[in-house]
Amino acid sequence: MCGQKSPHQSPENHADMDTIKHKYTNHLINETSPYLLQHAHNPVDWHPWGDEALEKARKEDKLLLISIGYSACHWCHVMERESFEDEEVAKIMNEKYVCIKVDREERPDIDQIYMGAIQLQKQSGGWPLNFFALPDGKPFTGGTYFPKNQWLEILGKVDDEYSNNRQKVIEYSNNLAMGVQQSELLSLNTEPPIFERTILDEMVSKWKEGFDQEEGGRKTSRNKFPIPNNYQFLLRYYHFSKDKKVLDHVNLTLEKMAFGGIYDQLGGGFSRYSTDRYWKVPHFEKMLYDNAQMISLYSEAYQATKNDLYKKIVYETLEYIEREMTDESGAFYSALDADSEGEEGKFYIWEKDTLQQLLKEDYELFADYYNVNNIGLWEHGNYILLRKKQDEEIAKKHNISLEELQKHLSKSKEKLLEVRSKRIRPGLDDKSLTSWNALMLKGFVDAYMVFGEEKFLQTALKNAHHLIKTQRRDDGGLWHSYKKGRSTINSYLEDYCFTIESLISLYQATFDEQWLHTAKELADYTIEHFYNEENGMFWFTSNVDKPLAARKMEISDNVIPASNSSMANALFLLGHYFDNTEYLKVSQTMLNNIKNYMSSYGSGYSNWGLLMLNHLMPFYEIAISGKNAHQRRQEFNLTYIPNKMYVGNVADSQLPLLENKFVDGKTMIYVCLNKVCQLPVTETNQALEQIK
Repeated sequence: MCGQKSPHQSPENHADMDTIKHKYTNHLINETSPYLLQHAHNPVDWHPWGDEALEKARKEDKLLLISIGYSACHWCHVMERESFEDEEVAKIMNEKYVCIKVDREERPDIDQIYMGAIQLQKQSGGWPLNFFALPDGKPFTGGTYFPKNQWLEILGKVDDEYSNNRQKVIEYSNNLAMGVQQSELLSLNTEPPIFERTILDEMVSKWKEGFDQEEGGRKTSRNKFPIPNNYQFLLRYYHFSKDKKVLDHVNLTLEKMAFGGIYDQLGGGFSRYSTDRYWKVPHFEKMLYDNAQMISLYSEAYQATKNDLYKKIVYETLEYIEREMTDESGAFYSALDADSEGEEGKFYIWEKDTLQQLLKEDYELFADYYNVNNIGLWEHGNYILLRKKQDEEIAKKHNISLEELQKHLSKSKEKLLEVRSKRIRPGLDDKSLTSWNALMLKGFVDAYMVFGEEKFLQTALKNAHHLIKTQRRDDGGLWHSYKKGRSTINSYLEDYCFTIESLISLYQATFDEQWLHTAKELADYTIEHFYNEENGMFWFTSNVDKPLAARKMEISDNVIPASNSSMANALFLLGHYFDNTEYLKVSQTMLNNIKNYMSSYGSGYSNWGLLMLNHLMPFYEIAISGKNAHQRRQEFNLTYIPNKMYVGNVADSQLPLLENKFVDGKTMIYVCLNKVCQLPVTETNQALEQIK
């Protein structure tokens, strides 16, 4: 089923038109991925992953050359310019290999295999990822970016090795494929599922040793990545432990990221990562999944701390998503490139003279605020806008009020945004991935729950309707990718778990039970097609997909939480909503399988940590029944209560937690714990007292 097209949708046919314009056109021409289409006119005879390419390799007895990247990847573009557009290089690649291009965002299952293989070979992973494999896809050897001369040398060496030592290559590849299969493949933990606070205390204790106490994030002399789930966990851990060092680290990190060049100070939204420890110089690509999770994180942090900076970041980032990353269908695009006009960051940076000419009398204040000085200086006389001082300090220095400061800054930003909008824009990856859309859907819902902005909820609802109408198949499953009316690729575990979690959140924001029942249907489909009964975890790929060289499980949390940890959290909530002991048991078994690993590396198990907190802390089921249910929910949202779920209705409901709770003409609040509800109350402050 992988790669099938929805029967009511037909692909655009670029071939007739494009072969007239271009010297070369290869097998990528009818793909939907912008990354693959970028390579459709290379002299390399690229194929998409599929039976045709694998059969060609088998018939011609050639190794596969699998090149994996994504549209916003800077070094992917560099290697294309240096090697894949070069006719000399292409000639060798075409003669000696069957060449396959893979968009890692469309095919994370393929990417997992060869990234796993490169890590087993003790190399650093990254993209572009260029790997050589047997005709059946079993990995042999590879690397990441190679300059042209080095790439030519490797092409010759690998071909010689396969020609002269074939049996040795086959044996090595078989062993490497087995190693990839076994990595992150857990066995069932048969110990009783007992979860103790000491597990998280030890995990955080080791984690704190790596806190960068000056710049936030983890101690490093190199790149810094925002990992939103880490700070969501640490924020909730503080709520549980009252460890002020943890809260201080979260606040320091969130402020430094918001002040840094990694945040687009003019247009909102975060870049992929910082190339230094100061969050100053970003790798300028903007990814949907980063910004989705940052919105959720900053919303929750505002709810916990009432820091107005966090609210500002949420509002500006959501404006950016609406302005630049949203299709009229309600779908969200995937990414903005780091490059424009062949230069990284050119769209975002400024020369001092340009700023002076544009801002005139407002320049001095703007330059002080955004560090158009040695702090913000980057390269070639260009400046990255970033902050170092609080508003109060800047206002006092310039002898103006905070209101006057914001008025001046807004005027300057508006002027610069207008000028910037006329620049040549970075490339847009306009495919929409179900998993990433679900993360952004949840981001809009989380922002609505905290700030009560109706427009946030309406955007979330539009996206949810798009996902269910367009990306859900007649058999109950999901498509992974969507672009211009065309849905493709059978979904992965990440699509199901993130969609389930987002629909549960949407139910809590609307009390519309269709979202909750759809989440349950998707969970049942996932259990049927992804669940491994031997160890109680979930495969990343469905049992209806064609087998690859290895079938993987995603266990460790990273920039995006592991699909298994997300699924475990989702089943925990659904188990409570539907009083489903099987869901709760599966979720508990999954956490039990992980608990002995968690203290070793906290950053890699933070989403599992959220689930364990819900086991260790009282987990409140807040049932709100009656005509003012929505108002009462929003009143609750003024208070930070991470260890809770909402269930509510304005009419009768059959959900277990709402049965026999509706009283016509009244709004009743029930605070429940372990299926036992306290006496109903009518006012939110009374219910909050019960929770205290």
